[in-house]
Amino acid sequence: MSPVLAGLLQLLALVVALGLSYRPLGDHMARVYSSDRHLRVEKWIYKVIGADPSVEMRWPAYLRGVLAFSAVSVLFLYLLQRLQGALPGSLGFVSIDPDQAFNTAASFVANTNWQSYYGEQAMGHVVQTGGLAVQNFVSAAVGIAVAVALVRGFARSRTGELGNFWADLVRGVVRILLPIAVIGALVLVACGAIQNFSGIHEVGQFGGGSQQWNGGAVASQEVIKELGTNGGGYFNANSAHPFENPNGLSNLFEIYLILVIPFALTRTFGRMVGSLKQGYAILGTMATIWLLFTGLMLWTEFAGKGPAFELAGGAMEGKETRFGIAGSALFSVATTLTSTGAVNSFHSSNTGFGGGIDLLGMQLGEIAPGGVGSGLYGMLVMAVIAVFIAGLMVGRTPEYLGKKIGTREIKFAACYILVTPALVLGFTAVAMALDTPSHSMTNSGAHGFSEILYAYTSGANNNGSAFAGLNADTQWFNSTIGIAMLLGRFLPMVFVLALAGSLAEQTPVPETAGTLRTEKPLFTGLLVGTILIITGLTYFPALALGPLAEGLAA
Repeated sequence: MSPVLAGLLQLLALVVALGLSYRPLGDHMARVYSSDRHLRVEKWIYKVIGADPSVEMRWPAYLRGVLAFSAVSVLFLYLLQRLQGALPGSLGFVSIDPDQAFNTAASFVANTNWQSYYGEQAMGHVVQTGGLAVQNFVSAAVGIAVAVALVRGFARSRTGELGNFWADLVRGVVRILLPIAVIGALVLVACGAIQNFSGIHEVGQFGGGSQQWNGGAVASQEVIKELGTNGGGYFNANSAHPFENPNGLSNLFEIYLILVIPFALTRTFGRMVGSLKQGYAILGTMATIWLLFTGLMLWTEFAGKGPAFELAGGAMEGKETRFGIAGSALFSVATTLTSTGAVNSFHSSNTGFGGGIDLLGMQLGEIAPGGVGSGLYGMLVMAVIAVFIAGLMVGRTPEYLGKKIGTREIKFAACYILVTPALVLGFTAVAMALDTPSHSMTNSGAHGFSEILYAYTSGANNNGSAFAGLNADTQWFNSTIGIAMLLGRFLPMVFVLALAGSLAEQTPVPETAGTLRTEKPLFTGLLVGTILIITGLTYFPALALGPLAEGLAA
């Protein structure tokens, strides 16, 4: 079987698996966030944290819950790393340096999981399981909660109440993420991923000599890092490591885990607003962009020019032979179009255009299908922008799902789409202008610029993947990328929740003959065009200096 045909069959299997999961998972999540019933274990949690799940919150109170919980999480994870040397199960590892501890705490709480350290050489069992793995669950649940709050803003009227953050957070973990993660961990263990708490031991090498390795609760962390679109690996090689991702079957399963909740949330959206067709329109937009980027990535990686590429059957540099070009291309597109950031190959070793596709996928705002929760609310904000543009074209007040998109709403949406590009381009410009950051680059010219641009794109978009070739474990990068991750995560949430509150207060507008039909394929096409044009106008100059220049010069 040719590698190209094998890649197409993998893509087909992935589409079928996602299609079979779409309806049951989407409907389940809609029931979870619409139910008034609380499970016994959830009631215990509410008592421990002192929350009343029956109290409805307006958007400022909901936002305070998000920020307070996240601030405590950053502090807890920072202290856990700083105290690691005194904790049991530390495997002899010392406490983490302050700048790296801040970077890691910000990273995992912001659902980014950017790692400037070697996991198997820095973090003990307590930090990995009691700190990082826990944040993989709760940071993903925070993202879903904010998305659900925005959906309620569209679904409700004449009230500013968006639900209860603490109830949404707990339900997301207990009823959605934990059950799927338990089943997924068993599947990964069956595929060959490890799950233990062993210490450091010597492992023989084929070429002679030995190497030190430690075990860990890898399968359980691997499944939630993909399912929650987190991305942080137990080992430095991330999902290219055989302990995390043993074979082609586990690789395809991990791609499925990355995509299943973000795609299914579009059905949850349709169910909660009372129109499944609206959910299908958002799904169609996400699927169109995902398939387009996947096809382009497969083409550019298989069509690499040069004797080495031709002998290898494509651009095999930096890729695992267990997965090949197709498995690596599917994985890289899935992780950069979501906020996952896990890698099973070195993105820096992609062709020039392949690296550009990864970069552009993050710069779209990771909305196709995007991160868990963040993809849906990002796409809905873009839908608001698209409706506003359509309204300008026909000269009437824009409406979306029966809500008028007025001055206030469009300001919140505009602020949302401006935050991340300002962080990415601002930090990249400063880093390139200073001497010290540029010393971290192992490549010069266009590729070196791409390394810096990729790092801040990954951080501010809460992706977490690295381009490789950049030494990011410095005070400059640990501090600035940490700040970019926190601002890139929580500033957009401010505008999303403010938008949700504004929409929930409105009185529904009856549909007329002049109302834009946002459930039709025409709107899907308008939304795709809006996303690509806005991103292109924002990032094209930077992309032209980096991956486009490198790709044209190849």
